[in-house]
Amino acid sequence: MASTLVAPARSKRLEDPLEYLPCSRTAAYKKSEIIYTHGEATKNLYLILAGKVKITRQAEDGTQSLVDIYHTDEFFGEAALLRPATRSEEAQTVEQTRLMMWTSEEVEDAVSKRPPLAVALLQVFSQRLSDFTSRIQSLSADGTDARLARSLVHFAGRFGTVEDDGGVRMMPFTHELLAQYVGTSREIITLYMNQFRRQGYVQYSRKSMLLYRDALREWLQRN
Repeated sequence: MASTLVAPARSKRLEDPLEYLPCSRTAAYKKSEIIYTHGEATKNLYLILAGKVKITRQAEDGTQSLVDIYHTDEFFGEAALLRPATRSEEAQTVEQTRLMMWTSEEVEDAVSKRPPLAVALLQVFSQRLSDFTSRIQSLSADGTDARLARSLVHFAGRFGTVEDDGGVRMMPFTHELLAQYVGTSREIITLYMNQFRRQGYVQYSRKSMLLYRDALREWLQRN
């Protein structure tokens, strides 16, 4: 019997929105400066040209939750593309930051002229949604220590630099910020961070954090 050879499927390259979005106006922000806040009606989609921005949400009781921290070449503020465009989040710089921005009307006009832009933006935000889904699964299934470990691995992958000993060096995260991301109190984060430090998974100071990511992943698999 003759056999038919089937070529292996080739992974499709993700579209880059920056190939289709026109250059736009820019703005510079100082460290810890608010870009927009909860309940503020705004029309802008933002791109980070340099720096970092943290996105938080506030519950009715005033509790702050960290959505994520975004860095160079990443978008945020996509809620501006919804109708109505009232924000349910706050954006604040983590360090000196420079942004490029487009109004929702400018994005819609660019999409009408360059339809692949719509696919590119959908891919960006669909990947973000997938990441949020994984995080929700962790929130519902993992203990606080495992959620903290996954959060540290997440941030190491986004902001870390691998060193010679295999550790990942990244910016320091306050225990309050980690608590907002994990969904617990600062005191509980301090308890588990001290535990991880005693076990050799992490070293940290006011200047930087060194995470032994592979070892922490192995700990997650055992637990």
